[in-house]
Amino acid sequence: MHAGRSFATAILPLVLALTPSAPAHAQSTVALDPAKLAEIRESNAKCFACHSADGLKSPPRQDMDFDKLKSLLHDPALYETSSHGRVECRTCHGVGSTTFPHGATLKAQVSPCSECHAAKVYRIETQFEASVHAKTQKDKFTCWSCHDGHVYNIAAKIGTPAKIVAQDNAMCLDCHNSDLQFSKFAPVGKRRPTIDTIHAWLPNTKSHWGSVRCVECHTPAGRSFSHEILDKSKAEKNCVSCHSRESSLRTRLYRHLVSAEEEKFGFVNSIFLSQSYVIGASRNPWIDWSVGAAAALLAVGMLTHALLRIGAALWRRRERRPP
Repeated sequence: MHAGRSFATAILPLVLALTPSAPAHAQSTVALDPAKLAEIRESNAKCFACHSADGLKSPPRQDMDFDKLKSLLHDPALYETSSHGRVECRTCHGVGSTTFPHGATLKAQVSPCSECHAAKVYRIETQFEASVHAKTQKDKFTCWSCHDGHVYNIAAKIGTPAKIVAQDNAMCLDCHNSDLQFSKFAPVGKRRPTIDTIHAWLPNTKSHWGSVRCVECHTPAGRSFSHEILDKSKAEKNCVSCHSRESSLRTRLYRHLVSAEEEKFGFVNSIFLSQSYVIGASRNPWIDWSVGAAAALLAVGMLTHALLRIGAALWRRRERRPP
């Protein structure tokens, strides 16, 4: 995945060895000076004056290529709430984007993700090297192939698991549900497999896709998250990995909510109850004990009844014998 590895990325192993690591979400959680934030929004508004649906409808100038502009529109509201919402457009697109007409090569000069996310890119590239996506079509993939920086949000910022699932699965299905998109990254001549067909083994398929992400099964077990995407031969098919008391969903989809978890009504993994009831994982020990006790009492009752019947039969036989 050629995210444009820079000099900073190249020396990153040495830097990481000599400096303490910071939380991955540190940049997005740092308080921003209100005046600086207002400056950023004002700067971005100048870009959205053209590069938005409203800008196309009521352009600030008439000497633009409107057909080309149609393919370069973004939603200001979505950008504002995205992980990059507090970043100036020109941070990635360069100062050349502030003048018009833009240079012919401006789009190709977008700063690589490693300029800001060097530590993440170094870690992710190592994972991606082992990914099914890197086996035959490595040079076709960039960070932008899956992550649209104008709308993408980290899971912790989205908060609600259902919305996380919708965003992350859309990134997979954009290619795996479209012949056109699939052909852009697949080997020449390879046909797109039908999603429903290759997942026919999975019960309640549609329900799963609306409740969990593709990466819950298509990344290595034991990791909270990884860009090492597994093919169908290595993907998780053991239902117990999610449907159990030690559900892997705690360290994956729900990992950003676990710290705030409180047991609700005595349920184990009660954090899942905010979105769904996961069979085998959303368990209540008291209900388990009660059902087990009821089953045990039933078994004891049946055994006692059988012994009494046998005892009564033997007694009657004994009474019928002639003296």
